[in-house]
Formats: sequence, C-alpha cells, structure tokens
Amino acid sequence: VQLQASGGGLVQAGGSLRLSCAASGRTFSSYGMGWFRQSPGKEREFVAAISYSGGSTYYADSVKGRFTISRDNAKNTVYLQMNSLKPEDTAVYYCAAGRTSKIIASTGHFVSSYDYWGQGTQVTVSS
Repeated sequence: VQLQASGGGLVQAGGSLRLSCAASGRTFSSYGMGWFRQSPGKEREFVAAISYSGGSTYYADSVKGRFTISRDNAKNTVYLQMNSLKPEDTAVYYCAAGRTSKIIASTGHFVSSYDYWGQGTQVTVSS
C-alpha cells in the first residue's frame, strides 16, 4: 500500500483544514487507517484512527471533539477534518495503514501497529 497525504497549509487559530490520504492498491478496504503528527524535537504522536469499515473511530484526547476521521473505501481515501485549530496542532501530519487486527481501541494508537506510512503534510496554525 502506498499512501499520499495532502491538504496541509497555514491557517489561523480557530480555523479549519481537511487532510486527505489517498492509497494505492485494491486492498485499501482491508486496512485500518490512522493519522499521526510530529513536531520538531518531539516523538510522533497518535491523532486518530478508523477501522477498515469505518464503523469504529478512535481519537487522542487532545483532538477529541475538534477532529473527525472518516474514510471512503470507494475512493481509497481517508480524511481528517480539523476544526477549531490551535497553535499546538502545528506539526507534520502522517497517514498510516495497519492490519485490521491491530487498529482497535487498545492498540490503534501505537506507531508500531502500522505497516505503511505516507510522506507527511505540514500543518501550521498561527496565533
């Protein structure tokens, strides 16, 4: 699976952005998907994940209520709608794909649960 993230940019605090992650291959619908982010000098951190069917979603506490993850299996694409953005949301955002058995509530937030990663897209939130 190859992943291509897009949609990042510069936005003012309180604004919104929608990230997209397009996947290649015919097995997209069999993978759980996740979004992570990484700021300079910090470890990559979990943001959100979604099960292969889209029926289950998981969020980091820091984004719960502001971000929404969704997927369109017909388009091989996963989205991250980000609202009420804050300066601390500034980071490079990565999408990732993992086997369905690992993208569940107890393990879907681990970097090690994902097998494929996109190249990242920069999100900058100004105050």
